[in-house]
Amino acid sequence: MKDTKLGYSRRDMLARAGGGFGMLAFASMLEAAKNPFAPKVPMQVGGKAKSIIWIFTNGGPSQVDTWDYKPELAKRDGQTLEGFDPKTGFFPGSVGGLMKSPFGFKQYGASGTWCSDLFPKTAMHVDKMCFIHSCWTGSNNHSPALFMMNTGTTRMGYPCVGSWVNYGLGSESDSLPSFVVMSDPMNRGLPKGSAANWGAGFLPSVYQGTWLKPTGAPIDNLAVPASLTPQRQRAQLDLMARLNRQSLAGSAIESELNARIESFELAYRMQTAAPEAFALKDEPEHIQKLYGVHEKHCGHFAKQCLTARRMVERGVRFIQIYSGGMENQQSWDGHKDILGNHSGFAAESDQPVAALISDLEQRGLLDQTLIIWGGEFGRLPIAQKGAQPGRDHNPHAFTVWMCGGGVKGGYHHGESDEIGFKAAIDKVSVHDLHATILAAAGLDHERLTFKFQGLDQRLTGVENPKVVKQVFA
Repeated sequence: MKDTKLGYSRRDMLARAGGGFGMLAFASMLEAAKNPFAPKVPMQVGGKAKSIIWIFTNGGPSQVDTWDYKPELAKRDGQTLEGFDPKTGFFPGSVGGLMKSPFGFKQYGASGTWCSDLFPKTAMHVDKMCFIHSCWTGSNNHSPALFMMNTGTTRMGYPCVGSWVNYGLGSESDSLPSFVVMSDPMNRGLPKGSAANWGAGFLPSVYQGTWLKPTGAPIDNLAVPASLTPQRQRAQLDLMARLNRQSLAGSAIESELNARIESFELAYRMQTAAPEAFALKDEPEHIQKLYGVHEKHCGHFAKQCLTARRMVERGVRFIQIYSGGMENQQSWDGHKDILGNHSGFAAESDQPVAALISDLEQRGLLDQTLIIWGGEFGRLPIAQKGAQPGRDHNPHAFTVWMCGGGVKGGYHHGESDEIGFKAAIDKVSVHDLHATILAAAGLDHERLTFKFQGLDQRLTGVENPKVVKQVFA
């Protein structure tokens, strides 16, 4: 209906009224579509983490041999666990009796935190670390459990935590990927499920993780051909962008075209920024020594941790480092010889992880960087029988620790039972853990949604997960 005095309809009136607030919001949406990496304001007050580094202990480390001390397990060594369902693990035909840890434990720090002798260097930081001992998940198989821990569902094709964080916050770097992934550099393979663990799923593809190749050039095709001058390259990019934008109007694949345009521009800027970010040789010798860059047993992982710190300094939002490769003894998957398996992977990662904490702290970056350590599930307190016994998968209990990013140092949340078999007190599901990680970054897991298949999808599902508020300082 038109107002005869004003000469335009009520709908026109609403569109023009209020100083054009509706158009301002629309302009903001257009800007986000134009640059999906544009930094966004956190959703809620209190989130201190501007960057997240996830040390993903691939394969499932044993909680009772690392950070969850169980003296009762030693007392009951060799006893049968009454009522145990042999199908809890993956090898029901190899179930043995309860098995004490082959590692010694002692207390560290003012918090008196019990730590395995696997981590003598990381243990020096327990008063900065926050432990969740009551985590549990819904799968006892690696691939679905990896997908669950990374994406909140046991099926592939869903966005991972890193993609959600970048979708929610954007990037603070205009010349490096906002989300990078580093896998095992020792020729032991990718985690099971491979790139689906860092995929963007139904989110725009621009938010997927950038996998850094473990050997050779970390990112392919960054070197500029000698025949291509900067002027010619800039002209090519401008032409491609102009042609792509001409195709945007009314296009059903608008977001994908925008992502492609931005990927070309990011790749152009990365030609200079990425080589500089990866130049570990530029680090002072005392820093390289701190991480153990030149040590045979841990140098490969030290380089990854040092690269992570350099990326945090340069505004990269989310970094995931996989400790271990694919198959059983090639990762923390200690079905056989839990002593040898965990000793090896702990030796590879202990010094570099401890150095990462120290280095971020001395640079004033620890308070704004959340470090996460944990795998896809835990391991059973019983033995998996063999010449050198190991431990089978345990979805019912595992430990995750966090450091920096506003969490409470020297704090222990939740408990497993007296032998470390099941989460018993203040249980924390994977969705609860995800909600807590998002909260650390200033994101509300209930409001961080994306319309897909007619639903407002979110990382944390619909099972009413809770942020573990007690872990924050």
